Amino acid sequence: MTAEQLISFARGAPSLDIIDIDGLKAATLRAFEADPAGITAYGPSAGYAPLREWIAAKHGVEVDQVLVTNGSLQADAFLFDYLVEPGDAVVVERPTYDRTLLNLRQAGGEIHAVTIQPDGVDTDELSKLLESGVRPKVAHIIPNYQNPAGVTLSLEKRHALLDLAAQYGFVIFEDDPYADIRFRGEQLPTMLSLDDRGVVVHASSFTKTICPGVRVGYLVGPASLIADIAKRATNLYISPGMVAQGTVHQFCVSGDIGRSVETVRAALGERARVLADSLRTYIPAAQFVEPDGGYFLWIELPADVRGDDLARAAAERGVAVVKGSDFALDGGQHAVRLAYSAVTVDKIETGVRRLAEAVEAVRR
Repeated sequence: MTAEQLISFARGAPSLDIIDIDGLKAATLRAFEADPAGITAYGPSAGYAPLREWIAAKHGVEVDQVLVTNGSLQADAFLFDYLVEPGDAVVVERPTYDRTLLNLRQAGGEIHAVTIQPDGVDTDELSKLLESGVRPKVAHIIPNYQNPAGVTLSLEKRHALLDLAAQYGFVIFEDDPYADIRFRGEQLPTMLSLDDRGVVVHASSFTKTICPGVRVGYLVGPASLIADIAKRATNLYISPGMVAQGTVHQFCVSGDIGRSVETVRAALGERARVLADSLRTYIPAAQFVEPDGGYFLWIELPADVRGDDLARAAAERGVAVVKGSDFALDGGQHAVRLAYSAVTVDKIETGVRRLAEAVEAVRR
């Protein structure tokens, strides 16, 4: 099977056709024209000042509450390194982003996974966990179009999480890179915007709305926490990438970011719809929640189909998927994650037909 024939539902990245190449080239040129000294020098470890100001305005916070990082995964790593000591209890969703599990394991955290439901993490299950005596330092939550499950945390559960965090003294890490990629349903407020008790640290990224290659993400949190992490960032890399951050700033202030989001929303909304329709047609035994936004769809398969077997059988037929067990400490053996962000509409049905053939091969 050649690379040209491979249909990959494996990686959550936008396809080239929905990236604003011309807008990015123009934004880079404007960045060099507007601030050549600023973007070619070492900058402050907290990030490029004009971009920090833009992010602060977007979230309605002070500039000293923002730290711009080399991608949101680095923001995650900074926060976990700051908060989690070996043996500390931490809460994650089941399933959750595989890199989150990796980072928390490396930090030595005692991981407690709480079940995902169609409207987000099971807050009743979390409440019982807390009542049992578990005292987490942090709960990692992906509230919008969760990776890998594709579900969105309801408004009721957002309030419930805030109350639990205040009652039991843990930080909610609101990891929210997909929030703007909404193609159905109502936009819900961030937990950061609802928080009046200082329990939320928020992270997001320009990877999903501009392109992965810019590697620009950010943290928003209490000013003292941001200042402490900025000191650690200084020791790690002196300065993040000023050229990339300057380009992102120009892309945002010009309004190109809004047009880029609309392009991505429209394309991914169509891809998600076609993928869901194709799954219903060709793999009727698959169970899934059709996402309202984001990049991912999670399918649960019958008990006689293991995700690792299916991933291998699919690869033999020219389709790449990620087995569900990669996203959980336990469980997920009969699930796979499908990323529709990089698969154009003309290839989705073919990809699902091949996946259906792989399902039947595994079941036989």
